[in-house]
Amino acid sequence: MGKDDFRCIECNEKASELHRDYSNGILKITICESCQKPVDKYIEYDPVIILIDAILCKTQAFRHILFNTSLNIHWKLCVFCLLCEAYLRWSLLHGSKQSSDPADIIRYTKEWEFYSMFGLASLELWAFCGGVLCFLWLVVGLLQSRPLELSLLLRGLLLSCYGKVLLIPAVIWEHDYSPLCLGLIKLFVLTSNSQAIRVILNSSRRLSLMAVCVGLLSETCVAQACKKLPWSIQDVLTFD
Repeated sequence: MGKDDFRCIECNEKASELHRDYSNGILKITICESCQKPVDKYIEYDPVIILIDAILCKTQAFRHILFNTSLNIHWKLCVFCLLCEAYLRWSLLHGSKQSSDPADIIRYTKEWEFYSMFGLASLELWAFCGGVLCFLWLVVGLLQSRPLELSLLLRGLLLSCYGKVLLIPAVIWEHDYSPLCLGLIKLFVLTSNSQAIRVILNSSRRLSLMAVCVGLLSETCVAQACKKLPWSIQDVLTFD
């Protein structure tokens, strides 16, 4: 990162460095000139503590991850989360039906159904991200004439979808309240998305919630459209 690419996790002011390296391996955390607090206290913290604070949606933890680290696993995390969601949909598609004949074509049908679920999950995710980015571009970029880093927003949205990995244990340890668990996981992911938008834009909670609602509406419309189309992927690959 270059000069003034860092942010103070307390007041969001720009900083040129997070720490100063003296001789003999002595490090001193930089103090923010605006709030007189450490620019980023998390550089001394264990990653587990940072992860816990991120799960709790703490603003400081989100600023540390989004601004003060070079974490570039958002694409890998995105693919992994999509695989988790595709597995959930695939496992609920036919329940526990299994074929006794190992040569039965149903085995191959179910494999292609998993690929179709992955495609549908990907399409809905990009519809969500597209809806959020278009809304913010219109409101923040055009109406408020503020600079908007779409790549940073996309990175923040993908990283804040980490809650989808909870779909796997929700399927493995299924019980009578699984719909409630899935709803809570969805709510947690949307809350993390909203917090990421709020931190990146340094905006009000209302704006970030509106952006998430627009994205959710876009995702729902695409999902319903895929179900209504007579030539949808799910109908083509499902031989029921």
